[in-house]
Amino acid sequence: MANNINSGSGSIYFRNDRKKWMARYWEYDVMKDRNVKKTKTFESKEDAEEFLKQLNYRRENPIYIKNNGIPLFDLMLTNLDNKKNANLISQAQYDRVKRSLNVIKKAPFCFRNIEDIKSEEIQAFLNEMSKTYSNSSIKKFSEQFGQAFKYAFNKGYISKNPMIEVIRPKSVKKDKDVRAMTVDEESKFINYLLEHSVKDIPYRNAFLMQLLMGFRIGEVLALNSGDIDLAHHLINVNKTLTKLADGTIVMSDSPKTKAGNRILPIPKILEPFIIEQLKISKDMPNNDEHLLFKPPIVHYARISTLNWSLNKILNELYIPHFSTHSLRHTYATREAGMSPVVLQKLMGHTDVSVTLNAYTSVFDKYKRNELEKVNEYYMEQNLIDNSNANILSLDEPLNLIENMNKEDKDSYE
Repeated sequence: MANNINSGSGSIYFRNDRKKWMARYWEYDVMKDRNVKKTKTFESKEDAEEFLKQLNYRRENPIYIKNNGIPLFDLMLTNLDNKKNANLISQAQYDRVKRSLNVIKKAPFCFRNIEDIKSEEIQAFLNEMSKTYSNSSIKKFSEQFGQAFKYAFNKGYISKNPMIEVIRPKSVKKDKDVRAMTVDEESKFINYLLEHSVKDIPYRNAFLMQLLMGFRIGEVLALNSGDIDLAHHLINVNKTLTKLADGTIVMSDSPKTKAGNRILPIPKILEPFIIEQLKISKDMPNNDEHLLFKPPIVHYARISTLNWSLNKILNELYIPHFSTHSLRHTYATREAGMSPVVLQKLMGHTDVSVTLNAYTSVFDKYKRNELEKVNEYYMEQNLIDNSNANILSLDEPLNLIENMNKEDKDSYE
């Protein structure tokens, strides 16, 4: 036993006989009703130190924190692990945040103690990131900073939250628009799928399910035979395929968001294709998970494979390229005449504002159509004198409403 390193609460040492680093720490044993000494083995000294640090932060050990301080990045990791251990976030969400943290750790101040970090440094980092990353990414980075400093402030580790003075910058990159197919393109695409068999287009039925039910592609690829209830014409959406930072595809035990857990009615027109896919799934070799869509060699399908297949079809139809997400977007566009709250539930959006923001232009179109119906009703019932019918054009009340909404929004920014 050599190289004993005291780490506040616990210790790290190297075992020559095993050529391993060991972390020694105390843990409460419920059965014995007392703390017991435990050890954990690591390949490197750095891994052992990191484990002990995270353990002490998680337990909010005041002596350790006072003597060592809390580096910002360690606090972010601890906060993330706490959420995962408390089942507040799924594995997929955990991996997405981890990807954001891999960018954040490039910040020059990221490994300094939180009490030494100033708002100007955070602002400068976010401003620099806005030159390279999208608005969506900038928002994620800001949220991680905000959560870490809010946690530290609430715990009394810092006397002032520097994020209060930080303004989230706007990215210089234009937000990526997800294009919905036109009615003509959609007709061509559906007819093409119906004219070809699954042998010609292995993921034909996945495309149809996205287009006619609004699935995220990861949700479709995660479906198994147990999720299909043909007796009641329902599909249970409860998981998704997700890609880890190293490119590995894994099955997440929940969809992208909590709202993603939903039960969807199967359109009658789609039932024969789902039944067909169930039969195909049953005959698939090495399909222990009974997946509806299982590649012949690898365990899970890759979204890039489906995008390649999709764009091969679009080439033949002379339709501009788009990704599988546009199939979901097309569904939402066609269904936007329904109540936004209903569409929110069908799409699996966390909040109705997400639905409204994503499909603003479409809802505006239906809003105008509904106003036109009101206008026609009053004219047909002779409730308004036709001579006064053009005093206020149909566009004017909409413009007034939109301007008022814009003023309200501006007042909060």
